[in-house]
Amino acid sequence: MSLVFRRIPRDMRCFSQTFMKIEATRWSRNAWVALGLLAGFWTVAARAEDWPQWRGPHFNGSSTETGLPATWSPTQNVLWSTPLPGPSGATPVIWGDYVFVSSPDPQKNLNLICLDRRDGHVRWQKTVAVGDKTKGRNNMASPSPATDGKLVIALYGTSDLAAYDFEGGLLWSRNLGKDYGRFSIMWIYGSSPLLYQDKLYIQVLQRNPPPNDYPTVDDKPARDSYLLCLDPRTGKTLWRQTRPSDALSESQEAYSTPIPYAAKNGTEILVVGGDCLTSHDAATGAELWRSGGFNPRKDQTYRIVTSPLAADGLIYASGPKGQPVIAVRDGGKGDITESHRAWSFREAPTDWSTPLYYRQKLFVLDGGKRVLSCLDPKTGEKKWQGSLGVPDPIWSSPTGADGKIYCVSEKGTVIVLSAGDEFNLLATIPMGEEPCRSSIAVAHGQLFIRTATTLHCVGARN
Repeated sequence: MSLVFRRIPRDMRCFSQTFMKIEATRWSRNAWVALGLLAGFWTVAARAEDWPQWRGPHFNGSSTETGLPATWSPTQNVLWSTPLPGPSGATPVIWGDYVFVSSPDPQKNLNLICLDRRDGHVRWQKTVAVGDKTKGRNNMASPSPATDGKLVIALYGTSDLAAYDFEGGLLWSRNLGKDYGRFSIMWIYGSSPLLYQDKLYIQVLQRNPPPNDYPTVDDKPARDSYLLCLDPRTGKTLWRQTRPSDALSESQEAYSTPIPYAAKNGTEILVVGGDCLTSHDAATGAELWRSGGFNPRKDQTYRIVTSPLAADGLIYASGPKGQPVIAVRDGGKGDITESHRAWSFREAPTDWSTPLYYRQKLFVLDGGKRVLSCLDPKTGEKKWQGSLGVPDPIWSSPTGADGKIYCVSEKGTVIVLSAGDEFNLLATIPMGEEPCRSSIAVAHGQLFIRTATTLHCVGARN
């Protein structure tokens, strides 16, 4: 959006000059055409929104974009389809006419690819790291990139981290494993980097001590879980905050991504995993408060996959494997497990799909049962619930835009629903090309749908 706003002063002058000409010619036909074109420009400029990181511009899975299709086919509304060198759960990110996507290739390279949003051609491709591995449904290219319109950040399960400019020039690179030990996570690291207010935040919640059979284990005997803050322009460490917990074994690990929260007393960074939700001072990393209750059974396999989200004084986080979605009131200090819990939702909780906050509603997807629930975010009251009608699991997280909700199943069926006050399934579109585990991104009036082999752009051409 900043690129659009930088053009406004010049266009304001153009608008003013055009208006004067129109007045002088008593609103000639040509002047009306000119005014219409300018009005169209302002409509597009006001509407266009980027998708800069994992959960979009608002960190909650939603976009203000409109004019999106409710259905399509290979011959209708598909603007382009670009082959990708390998499958990944990483979501594409978009800024202006630049689309960034992380992908492995058959040679086990880990690549950052830049596409042109207008026609899908590859602008450039860079190998950031080597040594892709697969375990279960995950591989080393699972973290989504992040961009601020000036640079793009790529992170991989090998602990390789790099920043590029928009023309593909390498700005800096680091291997976090050399500094802090390689990531110790059973199903391979999957957290995405967070770019916010000229800071880069990276969460590493991992097992200590690391088992020998983990995909990225090294000979270092111990691991800290931590939140790391870097200067995105240089890669220099600004601070590193360790994050202890009383979780055991695999439940120490998390695949969630940190999100920012504009609290009353300043910006906080929210982190969930290791059986708890914590808030950290964005400037220093210091822990401000902590809320437990996500693993009351102390089950040692209860790793957390979903990211937190926040809205209107409440923070939402999901426990693993059938544990509830929990809403926590902000503004606390220390241990707020009991004092600040607002509500919990247990009927159809989510294990791996991060909830969506959209149009003052909270949408919770149980991807195993393929059930979507709409909740009142203030009280947790269920407004509606319905089956999505697909036989295969849904690993993606729901995306909200233009009054609709989009998600894609593992076998590549896109499900489109209304985000209204009743359950209303609008369409199911079989795209195929399984396995599909990436969430759908929305930007500039278009949907970006990643399958195992292709990135599809669906919507209106602009």
